[in-house]
Amino acid sequence: MPAIMDGDGRKEMSKDVIRLERESVIPILKPKLIVKLADLIEHSSDRTEFLKLCKRVEYTVRAWYLLQFEDLMQLYSLFDPIYGSQKLEQQHLSSEEIDVLEQNFLTYFFQVMEKSNFKIVTDEEIEVAHSGQYLLNLPIKVDESKLDRKLLSRYFKEHRKENLPEFADKYIIFRRGIGIDRTTDYFMMEKLDMIISRIWAWFLRVTWIQKILPKKSAKSKKDPKKADEISANVDDQDLFVERIRIENMELSTKNLLGKITIQEPTFDRIIVVYRRAGSKTNADRGIYVKHFKNIPMADMELVLPEKKNPSLTPMDWVQFLISAVIGLVTLISSLEMPKADFWVVIAILSGLIGYCAKIYFSFQQNMATYQNLITQSMYDKQLDSGRGTLLHLCDDVIQQEVKEVIISYFILMEQGKATLEDLDIRCEQLLQEEFAEKCNFDVEDAVQKLEKLGIIARDSIGRIYCHSLKRSNEIIGTTTEEMVLKAAQGHAASLP
Repeated sequence: MPAIMDGDGRKEMSKDVIRLERESVIPILKPKLIVKLADLIEHSSDRTEFLKLCKRVEYTVRAWYLLQFEDLMQLYSLFDPIYGSQKLEQQHLSSEEIDVLEQNFLTYFFQVMEKSNFKIVTDEEIEVAHSGQYLLNLPIKVDESKLDRKLLSRYFKEHRKENLPEFADKYIIFRRGIGIDRTTDYFMMEKLDMIISRIWAWFLRVTWIQKILPKKSAKSKKDPKKADEISANVDDQDLFVERIRIENMELSTKNLLGKITIQEPTFDRIIVVYRRAGSKTNADRGIYVKHFKNIPMADMELVLPEKKNPSLTPMDWVQFLISAVIGLVTLISSLEMPKADFWVVIAILSGLIGYCAKIYFSFQQNMATYQNLITQSMYDKQLDSGRGTLLHLCDDVIQQEVKEVIISYFILMEQGKATLEDLDIRCEQLLQEEFAEKCNFDVEDAVQKLEKLGIIARDSIGRIYCHSLKRSNEIIGTTTEEMVLKAAQGHAASLP
């Protein structure tokens, strides 16, 4: 099931609602999780053993990934857009050898992204995200001539993936987590644009010009039959988020003159990967990795690489020219009539002037908003890029893995044996009841890590159970980090 789908079937028809699938990421901070679970343990001795187990689990999981992460960072140093070319020159590698290394980097990178519960944005998700407008009201497109097509095409040829977007040969967008962004303002120009648009739509309808103008594509329109099927099979774990937009606003004095609040679901984290196109004489080997936060779905164009400067779309020009020609013809015909109706002439002139004003003022306002949003995305929304993003991802993988293991073990310790399905339900219930968080817990991955640690087993009918806290700590054993900490404490105690 796709992560984003229309979901109006459960809401009022006047509302713009989308359905979002719960994700596997656990949003709770690890220290908060451990402290809360430890407080739920009755005996203080068990609480101490549990805290020791949590530390040993983290140290061990970190050691598992250490070598893989080192390889990832070493490979990326060769493709860093700033210093990578110098290091490649020092290596004296052939073009074929560099191709192999960059594919190895992408293999490690995609594994880390999967472990961090990031997902590749699909065409369907982008279509739903762009079916509405938020703060950005200009059509933004990528200058594809400035992007390389070989790097990602070669990777996906060797590593087949389903539901890849149509732009997957040029750049990839990963997303994770869902949030809500709200903006409160007067939005005077946007309200004016909305009023003019409604007046113009009324004018086109009463003058029958609407039937002559080219119709918009119905690609994004929802099939009512399909929507009914979706609403009939809705998962109770799914989120329903309402889009509150200016174009759907009710006309009232309070709304038009006062502040209003608009709302849009966001992608909590977005990572974009791409390579710039090189020249015939100088191939660009740099790989760009950019990390953004809290990007509204309808404004996803903000993270696109190598954006073109926005301008009026061909459809805007076609509608403008056709409307102007038809309006002028209607105006001349009215004037040539023996008894020309003065108010009809005024209505036609007002419609033409209003439409031209709408195009001009809307474009100027949208350009100013676009520049502000681009600046904001660079300074506020962009978390990091390149090596900094990779370091963040590596730590994020460890944190997620550790939290999955701790939660699963705690449930088995407190509630006894469980099947895989029961363990999944219990872990999700714990997160909801104790932390007020809902997520699609990745129980299979958690059980695999518990088995690798050796602290769980299965009975004769396949149910999973855990060893005692003391025995589990003995199985994992004293970690290197604990020995270093003990030695450091002993050295500190011996100082005068």
